[in-house]
Amino acid sequence: MRTTEPLKDQILPFLDYCEIEKGLSNNTQKNYKQYLALFVKWLEVSGQGTLLPHELTPKHIWDYRLYLARSYKTPRGSYLSRKSQNYYLIALRALLNYLADRDIDTLPSPKVKLAKQRSDETISFLDAHDVERMLAVPDTATQHGLRDRAIMELFFSSGMRISELVALDADRLSMLDDKRTDRTYELSIVGKGKYVRTIFISPRAAEWVRKYLASRKDVFKPLFVNHKIQDDDGSRLTPRSIQAMISRAARLAGLSKKVTPHTLRHSYATDLLSHGADLRSVQELLGHKNVATTQIYTHVTNKRLRDIHERFHGGKEMEN
Repeated sequence: MRTTEPLKDQILPFLDYCEIEKGLSNNTQKNYKQYLALFVKWLEVSGQGTLLPHELTPKHIWDYRLYLARSYKTPRGSYLSRKSQNYYLIALRALLNYLADRDIDTLPSPKVKLAKQRSDETISFLDAHDVERMLAVPDTATQHGLRDRAIMELFFSSGMRISELVALDADRLSMLDDKRTDRTYELSIVGKGKYVRTIFISPRAAEWVRKYLASRKDVFKPLFVNHKIQDDDGSRLTPRSIQAMISRAARLAGLSKKVTPHTLRHSYATDLLSHGADLRSVQELLGHKNVATTQIYTHVTNKRLRDIHERFHGGKEMEN
């Protein structure tokens, strides 16, 4: 059916749909709102603020892609990477899928083509040596240093998303009180899309979290807190502050590449695959709903297999 409500007026109902019917996380809803706000801005700036869903054409999509690639700049004054452009396009796809689900005539979502990415844009990870260099950066003689070391150890041990880590409360890790140094701990968390999964905390990561908790004299609820704030409500460490800490640790460790919390998650996954874990198991450990999402890591392990083949076989003729 056709509607007389412009595309821009479909966004709030779409966000309600994401929450109620799709059960998407607050972060995903927030991101969709941000990404679609730019699409609305582009419609208005280009004199198409009243565009109806059935009036949307591939030409509109192409012009919007050109805008994302060549005209739009972030608040910091930089152009969007291809990966970032795709976030905006994926949000638009999701909106079109919602309209189709409501039987509202509009452009099919597959008509929104994503920007092609180079393989090195798809995934960035650290090898074990680089991770160790980062872990050695925090001054663990201080409470802040203990906290930062525990955060990075927990990231690499569990493969958690940053949103999952900052949401943890201290009482969820009360099982660490047994102080065993040889035990891998299990913890159930609610991740993206309200999907419950089990993460594993290595004995080493458990020990650093235990040391950090022992250094705290407060009774604040969050597991990781900003020690400059003296009230429980505002003490929880924010994703932005953790991102800044990890970026700083990578820089002080002498790493040239950009390192984020998600880089540590990528490193966790590639380390598992490189040591023989199967794709389905890694999918479960990462909390991916679809194994196709996990397959982004296979090009890394495939490259390592190729390197091994070239090093030890290399097409050489067999010796007599």
